[in-house]
Amino acid sequence: MSPTPRERARVDTMQRILESGRQQLAEHGAAALSLRAVARDLGMVSSAIYRYVGSRDELLTALIIEGYRDLAEVAEAAVTGRAVPGRRFVALCEAVRRWAHDHPHQHALIFGSPVPGYRAPQDTVAEAARVHVAAIRLVETAWETGDLTDSPAPVIGQALRRQAQDLRAALDTTLPEPVLVRFVAAWTQVFGVISFDLFGQLVGSFEPGDQMCTYTFRTAARTIGFPD
Repeated sequence: MSPTPRERARVDTMQRILESGRQQLAEHGAAALSLRAVARDLGMVSSAIYRYVGSRDELLTALIIEGYRDLAEVAEAAVTGRAVPGRRFVALCEAVRRWAHDHPHQHALIFGSPVPGYRAPQDTVAEAARVHVAAIRLVETAWETGDLTDSPAPVIGQALRRQAQDLRAALDTTLPEPVLVRFVAAWTQVFGVISFDLFGQLVGSFEPGDQMCTYTFRTAARTIGFPD
């Protein structure tokens, strides 16, 4: 059944609200996001915008979900293909980095410092997990097909092992705890170098950051156990 004109108008207005919200993120940052400012930008009276977004936090949540969803689609596309798993992992990392450079303010919103006074609701969890799950499923498949080596790594302690067991159950993954821990260590390294590159921490040392990022992505792949 096709949407009615009223439904199409609502979707269009919501997209305009999100677009204005993204612009505010770019110009003023997440902490200064204001529904009144969005209403002014769209030529709406302040009371009218509440028909679409109930509060500043609700708009933040919509922007966060949008960012996670957009990144997840990029990540899920990157892990498909016929290349060997290690190359697909590096391709995934490169795709995440490109997305971050194309959407620096959304990257900062979802991976940067918490917004004062805002607590993300449960609605964000499913979309937030998708990019990480795409990477984990790639590692999981490589492990199951024997394409992942048992890379030497420090022995994990009991407390870390228990945390890994909880995560393993939550993700419903077949990865052994040591492999899952190696993945998490490597995956955080990937996002660390992306943030260093994006926010200028490599300026004056490894600039431009392309080669350092690719080196880090390949190092992360070896840490997980992908063969060169």
